[in-house]
Amino acid sequence: MPHDLSHWVRLCHGRRVLLVGDLILDRYIYGDAERISPEAPVPVLRAVEKREAVGGAGNVAACLRALGCHVLCCGCVGDDSHGRTLRKLLAELDVDGPAVVTMDGRTTTTKTRLIGLAQHRHRQQLLRFDEEDTSPLPEADAARVIQQACALVAQVDVVCIEDYDKGLVTQPLVQAIVTEAHRLKRSVLVDPGRLASYDRYRGADLLTPNREELSLVTGRRFESLEAVGTAAEVLRAELRVGAVVVTVDRDGAVLAEADRPWSHLQTVPRSVYDNTGAGDAVLAMLAAAVAAGADLVSAVKLANIAGGLEVERFGCVPIAADEILAELRLEDLQRNGKLRAADDLAAELRIRRDRGQTVAFTNGCFDILHAGHVDFLKRCSQQASVLVVGLNRDQSVRKLGKGSERPINPFEDRATVLGALECVHYVVGFEEADPEALIRKLRPDVLIKGQDWAETGVVGRDFVESTGGKVLLMPLVEGYSTTALVERIRSQS
Repeated sequence: MPHDLSHWVRLCHGRRVLLVGDLILDRYIYGDAERISPEAPVPVLRAVEKREAVGGAGNVAACLRALGCHVLCCGCVGDDSHGRTLRKLLAELDVDGPAVVTMDGRTTTTKTRLIGLAQHRHRQQLLRFDEEDTSPLPEADAARVIQQACALVAQVDVVCIEDYDKGLVTQPLVQAIVTEAHRLKRSVLVDPGRLASYDRYRGADLLTPNREELSLVTGRRFESLEAVGTAAEVLRAELRVGAVVVTVDRDGAVLAEADRPWSHLQTVPRSVYDNTGAGDAVLAMLAAAVAAGADLVSAVKLANIAGGLEVERFGCVPIAADEILAELRLEDLQRNGKLRAADDLAAELRIRRDRGQTVAFTNGCFDILHAGHVDFLKRCSQQASVLVVGLNRDQSVRKLGKGSERPINPFEDRATVLGALECVHYVVGFEEADPEALIRKLRPDVLIKGQDWAETGVVGRDFVESTGGKVLLMPLVEGYSTTALVERIRSQS
């Protein structure tokens, strides 16, 4: 029986992944670049904040943890302050590092980025400087890494190799892992480095180059998806790997598997803010989905979503399972209709806010929808990017003292009618007599009620204003009332 993508995301929780790769410490220095130096024609950055985070394979580990996976990490760091910081950050992420080797005399790979504010609002990288030693590991240390990595394969569901070409990932290491993984019937996924040859990855189950990396390894430029697909098929056959997934930016991904033609899996167009970390997010989602038992097509579709969400953020920001699930609901809005549970809607609204959208909220019983309601809701929708309507469930309506016969229409019918209005983006029910708890959960930017609430007070006003939102009292169209409409129907019966 086929499963939807949400099923595989939920099954990622608790899966065990062995992550082998180049560990990098990412350092960020944020500040304002308000003037040019009198010493040289360069901007002067006035530092206001410093941050350190796991990078490279460490960022893949962070992405896997955000998806609910348990991560065993294999790599190396130097016996220096940056190496100790990196170990500490991994521990804080609850990433197990039984095979993270500390090496005397080797520098921990560190990338320091200077970040200024463009127009005092948008973060923009001004400069990056790297500290690293990319030479191959000494023979004894390399042998130790191989032995420890292979010993961990039996403890996991899938093996993931992240190669930044910093000296750790070599042909002997990959081949030893592939041999042991296949003996134990585990899959090996590889995010390749920027290399002119992929011989070291021969026999892996999945390779995930991007279009630029594929161009580098094949010595060709690709102007069409057909050319990418053909090259991916040739690469797969030459290296005898199970499949090749080529990420092609806004075009999604191309999948080449054995015994079937290559396929193109589209993705949702995104506003690209920063490409940093997109490949890590893709590899993590692929590994988690494969560990959960998903087929490759489903895994790639999920990876498209993870990579797309990543490029909308600045820097490396792990994409959580809840965000993937919320994005799936968002993309499936038309099929599922507009009715949402409160927790699900809160997650979807967080994604919309990340994209710069604002949220308006109003509520009511909307027992018999009339022209006054429609006019009111249209004007509400003009106050923000998204209009959410909180709808009293049947028991909630009865608490309002409107009469024993109310509501006339059950909740499901009222929700269906509201959802048919183009100006309404979401409908969410609530059981309580008032929507205070719902408003706190959804955190609207604009809270809207009719002017008839001016004297009684607007429920949720204090909370919305405390979060920087605003409260609007909208004029109502005179002559329209559900109660009056019900009375008129009665008098004519």
